[in-house]
Amino acid sequence: MAQSQSQSQPQPQPQSRLQDGDDGNPRGLHFLTDLANTVREDPDTGAAELQALLDRHGGPPLRLTDADARELRQATAEVTAVLETDDPDHAADLINTLLDRHPPRPRLVRLPGRPWSLHTRAPADAGLTHWLLSTAALALGLWLSERGTCAWGRCAAPGCGRFFIDTGRRTPQRYCTPRCATRVRVAAHRAQKG
Repeated sequence: MAQSQSQSQPQPQPQSRLQDGDDGNPRGLHFLTDLANTVREDPDTGAAELQALLDRHGGPPLRLTDADARELRQATAEVTAVLETDDPDHAADLINTLLDRHPPRPRLVRLPGRPWSLHTRAPADAGLTHWLLSTAALALGLWLSERGTCAWGRCAAPGCGRFFIDTGRRTPQRYCTPRCATRVRVAAHRAQKG
């Protein structure tokens, strides 16, 4: 289990933000795609890299060990399974299975200078797997129920394949970044001219 930042203080219970942040992050889902992309690109991602990713996204105040990194990498496979599907019924089945196995404990929390937002709080005896999968299930379930479809996907640019969260309201997103979209458009334009 992960160690708290200070050995003299009790270990904080993992808590995750699910509400939009100042960067427009839909319910912390960019954390999930960043985690899935990181582990997909480097299946042996170490504790330091995963710790930096957690810190960057405002994850729980933990100090990850090598064993924690292995646990997070294994749990990420279940998140990835949801992100890989574009069938809302299949996604709902996967999410419901996660909710059954790792029930979240949602709470409304008001952070300084911010409106009320929905967070998850893992039981005191829960491990990282429970924290990650309960957080992921609740976040993905809320996003699926709001959008009515799998508003996530994999980049269609050749050689990319990174996961992304579709935050648009009209045309479904096909690329993880504007850079990938531009690269594909430029290649198509060159092929047409050439």
